[in-house]
Amino acid sequence: MIPGGLLSDIRDTQGLEGQQLARGSTVLHHRQKRGWIWKQLFVQEEDPTSQIIGQVKSDSDRGTFTIKYRLSGEGAGDVFKIDENSGEIWTLKKLDREKKAFYVLQAHAINTRTEEPVEPQSEFIIKVQDINDNAPQFLNEPYVSSIPEMSPVGTTVAQVTATDADDPMFGNNAKLIYSILQGEPYFSVQPKTGIIVTSWADMNREAREEYLVVVQVKDMLGLSGGYSSSTTVTVTLTDVNDNAPTFQQHVYTFALPENAAVGTTVGRIMAEDGDIGSNAKMTYRLEDDLIESSTFIIETDPVTQEGVILLGMVRTPLDYESKRRYMMVAEASNNHPDTRFLPLDEFSDRTTLKIFVEDVDEPPVFFSAVYEWKIPENAAVGTVVGTVSARDTDTVKNPIRYSIDKKTDATNAFKIDPNNGTIAIAKALDRETADWHNMSVEAKETMQNHLSSSVVVFITVLDVNDNVPRLARDYQPYICEGTQAGELIHLLSAVDPDKAVEEHHFYYSMVPQERINPNFTIRDNQDNTAGIVARRSTFTRKDQTQYLLPVVLTDSGTPALSSTTTLTIGVCSCLPAGHCPTAGVEALALSGFSMQTLIGILVCLVTLTGKLCLQLYNLDLK
Repeated sequence: MIPGGLLSDIRDTQGLEGQQLARGSTVLHHRQKRGWIWKQLFVQEEDPTSQIIGQVKSDSDRGTFTIKYRLSGEGAGDVFKIDENSGEIWTLKKLDREKKAFYVLQAHAINTRTEEPVEPQSEFIIKVQDINDNAPQFLNEPYVSSIPEMSPVGTTVAQVTATDADDPMFGNNAKLIYSILQGEPYFSVQPKTGIIVTSWADMNREAREEYLVVVQVKDMLGLSGGYSSSTTVTVTLTDVNDNAPTFQQHVYTFALPENAAVGTTVGRIMAEDGDIGSNAKMTYRLEDDLIESSTFIIETDPVTQEGVILLGMVRTPLDYESKRRYMMVAEASNNHPDTRFLPLDEFSDRTTLKIFVEDVDEPPVFFSAVYEWKIPENAAVGTVVGTVSARDTDTVKNPIRYSIDKKTDATNAFKIDPNNGTIAIAKALDRETADWHNMSVEAKETMQNHLSSSVVVFITVLDVNDNVPRLARDYQPYICEGTQAGELIHLLSAVDPDKAVEEHHFYYSMVPQERINPNFTIRDNQDNTAGIVARRSTFTRKDQTQYLLPVVLTDSGTPALSSTTTLTIGVCSCLPAGHCPTAGVEALALSGFSMQTLIGILVCLVTLTGKLCLQLYNLDLK
């Protein structure tokens, strides 16, 4: 299209020739080339008046109204119309370039009489001309940015971007320029790029943390008559470690009762640090070159960043009467110092702690944690076992009274002097009944709060040889017929309630008048046992059915005690293995029944007549 000039129909006859070839024509008819006469086809946007914007015209149009014009394509009949006689194109409504920048239409020249095309269809474009009818708009709002405090001048903060819907190729309608409306002198903006940079050195977060920067954008390169809009950029200064911890007091004073438990919180101290987050984290410590600091410890509260002073694990508990004040130095240091802003030694601060011990009315304290005594079991009633002693550690020094907890001395075997703590025997002791006593003694102040404390007393009752030894059980020895001289008949053992068997040594012997016993002798095995040994052979039940043997048993105590036990040794017709199967019956017979009674018992066993047995037995007893 050549606005205002002539444009030959570049498609000329190609379309018609193609049609003839398609119909199979053998002769190609040529016609004279013709063209369209065009006028400039532009329309300015936003003009509501209907107006002529251009004209299309065939060069074969002689003004005889033999040709009429028609329009088709985008907007034909709706946005544009054509005068069918003159070919003038009219607008029907106002246009918006931002919605549609151009329209593609087709012009038709038609023979008025035959309705046949005079010219081939010709395509042309109507372009909508831009006017500055759009304000620039910022993208990606809202704008939020952050930079470290103390940043140098020229540090990039953010970039704002705006667009303009107007035609960037037509004049200055869409050419933008940026400027600062609010935020100077701390920030500036590059006019063409919208990049915001710092223009003030050493901005301090602790003084001001947030800035609102208002940026304006104008089209028309900022000339008058253009449009503008603005946006706000929120700039936050992030923290850097440019502040050291500082104690607000040179001396901190605390008080603690002398009976405070290990781990008790004494108090809290706080070093102020203008920084936040990890830059404000600090560690507290106590100077370790002072004796007082070993009594206390300090820990850092991870939430509040306070120094928590605690009573530590000390060998010597707090005691108001011996030490009433502690002094020490506490130090707070940053965990992450940044030497870009401060020297390393400035990232800490020190203060003095004074801790006063408060007096507490304490219960009496025994001089010993446990009392242990020993007393012989034959000690007389009233004998003093020992003395417990306690003192009032307070400055008042209240009198103390002593007592035995009756629950721990159920036998009431001991008594205590309430004034001096002397413990004595109240009842006779017997080691064989109770060989030790465990009791609790209480010491109580007689004034003020009547505070008390207790101590454990162990009393061991020592053994005295006051029990005679005796045979371990009731022995019923027997000797088999045919036993040879020197043969062991029975083994004896002994017991003594005074001591364990392994602590004793028992001596076995025969009574003096029986030492030349012709039948038996006692052989001491030197291991607390003894054996009865036959002195002769030819023992028979026919000669004698039983023998009596007195045995003397002596212990090794001081003084030595002894006892005499007479053993009855029966004579038995033993089995080949030496066992006496009728030892029980013979023992019964040998203990006083007559031969008639024994015969009666045997008859009973044979006849199974219990009544006869009973009669014979009663007769014998009479």
